[in-house]
Amino acid sequence: MKILTAAQTRQLDQATMQEQGLLSTELMERAATAFVQWFTGRFTPTEAGEILLLCGPGNNGGDGLSAARLLQRAGYRLRVALLPADKQSADWQHNRRLLPNSVAVAGIEPGRLPKIAVDSLVIDALFGTGLSRPLTGLAAKVVQHLNQARARVIAIDLPSGLFADAPQPANSAVVQAQHTVSFGLPKLAFLLPQNAAFVGEWEVKDIGLSEAFIAATATPWHYTDAAAVAGQLPPRPKFSHKGTFGHALLLAGSRGKMGAAVLTAGACLRGGVGLLTAHIPGCGYDIFQISQPEAMCLTDKQADFISELPELQPYQAVGIGPGLSQDPASLAVLRQLLKAAAQPLKKTGHLLPLIIDADALNLLSSHRALLKQLPENAILTPHPKEFERLTEPARDDYHRLELLREFATQHRCLVVLKGAYTCLATPDGALHFNSTGNAGMATGGSGDVLTGVLLALRAHAQLPAFEAARLGVYAHGRAGDLAAAQTGQAGLVAGDIVRHIGPALAEV
Repeated sequence: MKILTAAQTRQLDQATMQEQGLLSTELMERAATAFVQWFTGRFTPTEAGEILLLCGPGNNGGDGLSAARLLQRAGYRLRVALLPADKQSADWQHNRRLLPNSVAVAGIEPGRLPKIAVDSLVIDALFGTGLSRPLTGLAAKVVQHLNQARARVIAIDLPSGLFADAPQPANSAVVQAQHTVSFGLPKLAFLLPQNAAFVGEWEVKDIGLSEAFIAATATPWHYTDAAAVAGQLPPRPKFSHKGTFGHALLLAGSRGKMGAAVLTAGACLRGGVGLLTAHIPGCGYDIFQISQPEAMCLTDKQADFISELPELQPYQAVGIGPGLSQDPASLAVLRQLLKAAAQPLKKTGHLLPLIIDADALNLLSSHRALLKQLPENAILTPHPKEFERLTEPARDDYHRLELLREFATQHRCLVVLKGAYTCLATPDGALHFNSTGNAGMATGGSGDVLTGVLLALRAHAQLPAFEAARLGVYAHGRAGDLAAAQTGQAGLVAGDIVRHIGPALAEV
């Protein structure tokens, strides 16, 4: 699913009207109807009480006026407060004329802002995606008044004052909504941590926008939902054997961090790999063999960390980093691995796929000259702090996305920036935000599980790097969702995610 800019969204509306022979008021009615269907599915007239609907002078206000008419018809009590302006849009004027006289309507005045009771329901239809500058004057005062009232706020399309695809100026007035109901496609602003307090829980409703325009419109931003990954996991042929699904090598673990190796291995096995060999320090042999008997185990000559790189020819993919430690000997192993991965494998003639995580990333950030040796399509899986060490501190979340795109294109690699809406950056400059996962996955070991899933999928020769990375990120988040349904988010641990990888992959 594509994510468009605010300008492209306006062009999409125009293309839809032209393609389908719609008046702009008819498209507005679609949006209002979709919003009201969402609203009535969550609040009965009794639960809602008297609703305050704040309307601006543009088409977002027009959406609000249309929604007010439909809500009144459905039996809801509401009052409408209009933000004054020298001029209102034509569609606003159309829907103002259609609003029944039985709906109380009042203008907003500087000295008499609307009364807003604590916990009352307020619908924000002041400004939508067309906003190009921060709110000032009376509009800013209304937003500040609303935020201070501690009401339950639902925004139509976009919280007023929030830019759809650019950072907010410091201290600008933005509605703090608990819910945002948007139309057609997600907005980039919904996916970034710095906007969470404004957007709240969000949902996108289908209003029949032009699929042809969306398909033809270029954008670097994408949203990975179930449809994007459906059918991409290759079927397992009836006469398969363990060699059919690849042999993966995992370089992981150190004294006190063997759990990371165990979790990564478990996730790799549950991810469908045919064979897994783990190279671990000597101290972890008993732990690993007991906890992951399905995997083969090679022990390093060093007891506390890894200092040797095994022969790589037997393997179709290598993962390195979980619990590795940053000992100089382990750094030497990473150097050897990068050098070896630059040469095609004798069996296939392809470069050896790499998954690089955790301490291997920290070693790269401490020795940045090694970044030049990254093989094409290597997959790096940093959390925000690890990514910051690889690049530089970001000014804001939008700047971090710029750094992410630059890094992936410069080093011809894929970068999985972990977090809510985990973002996958590709060498061609695209960013793919993930739709699965939950806050319960913010727990130690969750990233190790992701590395294991990615390692398994890269060992499947049928899956190219991008498809494997996107599918692995989606399945990892979905496994977390399935696990949280049983344990609750607070009770979720990384091992629960491992146990639900199989069902998550079965769904896709």
